[in-house]
Amino acid sequence: MSDLTSIVRLLQSPERPTGVLATLVSVEGSSYRREGARLFLADSGFLSGSISGGCLEEDIRARAKAVATSGRAELVTYDTTSENDLVWGVGLGCHGIVKVLLEPIREMPAWASAVARNLESRTQTGLGVVWSHPDPGRLGTMLAVAIASTGGESRVFRETVPPPPALFVFGAGDDARPVVRLAAGLGWHVVVADPRAALATRDRFPEAASIVTGPAESLVSRADPEPGAYAIAMTHHYVHDKPLLRDLLARPLAYLGLLGPRKRAERILGDLGLEGEISRIHAPVGLDLGADGPEEVALSILSEMQMVLGRRDGRPLRERTGPIHGKGT
Repeated sequence: MSDLTSIVRLLQSPERPTGVLATLVSVEGSSYRREGARLFLADSGFLSGSISGGCLEEDIRARAKAVATSGRAELVTYDTTSENDLVWGVGLGCHGIVKVLLEPIREMPAWASAVARNLESRTQTGLGVVWSHPDPGRLGTMLAVAIASTGGESRVFRETVPPPPALFVFGAGDDARPVVRLAAGLGWHVVVADPRAALATRDRFPEAASIVTGPAESLVSRADPEPGAYAIAMTHHYVHDKPLLRDLLARPLAYLGLLGPRKRAERILGDLGLEGEISRIHAPVGLDLGADGPEEVALSILSEMQMVLGRRDGRPLRERTGPIHGKGT
């Protein structure tokens, strides 16, 4: 689950906490987190989200107290480019310059209400964080449509907040349960579908956003995966996976996985007359992590999905020559 989603849900809670929102708005060089990372520091002391690996939070917490008292936003710059950087007492070693905007939150902001509504309806939200402006009173987060032309003297971090990735799990066996738990723990929108109503139950899948049952021949249309969704067929029954695969291949999915060996996938496609579609299916599903057992297999599956979502190749980070958060190789 993203920092922003967690914070918006916290602000929506019956407690309606007040506090200070810290937003990472600019990064030059290396940083543990990228622009858009957020940390909410409630007046009660509760924290949600993160700005760094823990090395900046103590200082941000101290500055947040002053922002909460003054009611005025403040931009803080952390320069960790020095080779002998020990200024924070922990030796950050990130070799970058990061700017963090601290803004007081005394009530549910209009932008947070809009994000909450759009997350519910699975639509995106345009946001802007004004972090430099001739008028300090204009600093802060707001809806992108509310930001007028800022001019050369202003700086704005703009972002589009998408709905969480949607995962459709076709199969409600025991090995589907850790897949659903892990995906839901990441904040994904998870739908479970299975022809067997006795398996596809709320008791077995409390983390699922919805549960769909019905004949395998019409299950995909009942579940109705949206364009760009992630899907996996894992019923363990050839008679079920065959119509599921047929109908899923007709959808513009971002990812389609099939549990089982490659030969099984080839046989299903052969029976469907779709031999040329094998390249569109992740079968066997998951990354080669040496997984054994449902939990480890679930990790392998979600790792491959995250790889596709992040448009990466799954190599070890130590083999990456460019920045971890960048587009380099």
